[in-house]
Amino acid sequence: MKILVLGSKGQLGKCLNDQLGVTHHDVVYTSRGQIDIADFEATKNKILEIAPDAVINATAFTAVDKAEEDQETANLINHLAVANIAVACNELDCWLIHISTDYVFDGSSKIPYEEYDQTNPQSVYGKTKLKGEQAIQSSGCKHIIIRTAWVFSEYGNNFLKTMLRLGAERSDLRIVGDQVGCPTYAQDIAKAIMIILDNVTSKEVSSYLYHFSGNFCWSWADFSQAIFDEALALEVIATKPNVVAITTKEFPTLAKRPAQSALSSNKIRSSFGINPSDCMLGIRSSLIAIKNGSC
Repeated sequence: MKILVLGSKGQLGKCLNDQLGVTHHDVVYTSRGQIDIADFEATKNKILEIAPDAVINATAFTAVDKAEEDQETANLINHLAVANIAVACNELDCWLIHISTDYVFDGSSKIPYEEYDQTNPQSVYGKTKLKGEQAIQSSGCKHIIIRTAWVFSEYGNNFLKTMLRLGAERSDLRIVGDQVGCPTYAQDIAKAIMIILDNVTSKEVSSYLYHFSGNFCWSWADFSQAIFDEALALEVIATKPNVVAITTKEFPTLAKRPAQSALSSNKIRSSFGINPSDCMLGIRSSLIAIKNGSC
């Protein structure tokens, strides 16, 4: 199977490289230098030229607060460019695997969100990601959309690595404790995509939207505590900071975050046998990779 990965230098892109590297697939990895998705004509021409069997879109404008100030760019990358990619995939009759977010929900649910639950994004980031989903669904292309949440790994900039940096600088950390979600290890997202790709080539699979996230529902404060506890046990850090849980009101941000954005992974498990991401194992794996300097 010929696969085109868009956004290969990002966190998920690097994890896809790790996972695809041990498969038999013919993979073309591209970053902005090879395909700038903001350039619609060049992007479409390049996709048609490569003629993949599947495109994995690992690109996104993920700076949630910055999106509030730069709505045009957020919409360009998360919506309009995605629509353009979907059109190219439809012309080729190839699959599009696209990553979306829990931020398409408003956070008012008391239980984990299912795929059929009403969306109501509260931020520009969430709104543009939802528009990207809708553009794919209306394009006619074969697609799998994966909504995920609180993505972390040994690569790139993410919450786990930010906590390690701040923990080395301060003895006390004030972390939001009233926003709840399911941290998801990016390597597990990449593994889930591999399983889905094997399924779309071996049997009849219909276009669908799935939720895939971690197996623990934590607040940001809980997540940080788990990171520091594991980092201390693995001797990645010598001492851990004191984590103080605060309210969202005490930590104002430009973008409004959902108070509860946990996702149910039941559908993807029943359809493909993919279990939720093991959050603790992901934290451990990330920290070991960071400790060994292998990332």
